[in-house]
Amino acid sequence: MTTARAHTNIALIKYWGKKDPDLMLPYTSSLSMTLADYYTETSVHFDASLDADQFYLDGRQTPAAKVSAFLDLVRQQAGRQEFATVTSANHVPTTAGLASSASAYAALALAASTAAGMELSATELSRLARRGSGSASRSIAGGFVIWHRGHDDATSYAEPVATQPTIPIRMVVVLVNGGQKAVSSRAGMQNTVATSPFYSSFVTSNEAAIAPMQTALANNDFTMIGELAEASSYQMHATMLAAKPALSYFEPKTITALQHVQQLRQAGIPAYATMDAGPNVKILTLAPFVDRIVSTLRQDFKTVTVTQPGPAATLID
Repeated sequence: MTTARAHTNIALIKYWGKKDPDLMLPYTSSLSMTLADYYTETSVHFDASLDADQFYLDGRQTPAAKVSAFLDLVRQQAGRQEFATVTSANHVPTTAGLASSASAYAALALAASTAAGMELSATELSRLARRGSGSASRSIAGGFVIWHRGHDDATSYAEPVATQPTIPIRMVVVLVNGGQKAVSSRAGMQNTVATSPFYSSFVTSNEAAIAPMQTALANNDFTMIGELAEASSYQMHATMLAAKPALSYFEPKTITALQHVQQLRQAGIPAYATMDAGPNVKILTLAPFVDRIVSTLRQDFKTVTVTQPGPAATLID
């Protein structure tokens, strides 16, 4: 049995929309921060005695169709035919307001490929993980990671940015609603790409933000890092609002959290908001300001957590 651990990530320059849903090729590059405190551990064992794949998630047997489809890719690459038992545990609590698909498929890619006898490079692992979940391509690497949109399977992969920042960047996660979304990210993407008149402008501006973000990270320019991240997030959500039908993941308390961020910044606190496809708000800041931000947010929110840049996916004993 082979076990791997991969951490989830949050995109600072956003990924929203697939130009090839089968290969999970995105319309735009993206850049993310791998998170230290939230991860998935997955074990894979290929067994010739099995007549079907088996999948256990957090101690419960779960329908294996999506996992089997991914394992088929591994079997094809490795020249294997055996079915497998997959056991996975998410250390990404619902109360954290974070999605676990990125860490889940990154851990599965590393564990399954290794169990099948392959020794894939980081680039090859990123490409494989991408086939399960686009954002999983970024969870193979640690720290700050760029996913090159590419133009085919070989050229669409993620890798660490060339120069990592040395300033103490932190992310404060504000839980607005830990429940399931009414509209999935996949459905929201498809509708936005198909119907939003703003989408092509989003792709252009988002791609143009990649190089400045890399420069800002290399120069430890936190103000620019925050401004670029916040702009990408708002632009992504604007494309959804312009879609037909309009899509908004915001809830009233989302606006409350965003207003807190604006007020903190007006008071001289470096705080910048980013959001994925959901109501929860993530706030980029620096370590010396975490306590002030958390104490402010806890006036209105019960669950506020803090994390920092985390490591690459790895095999564990």
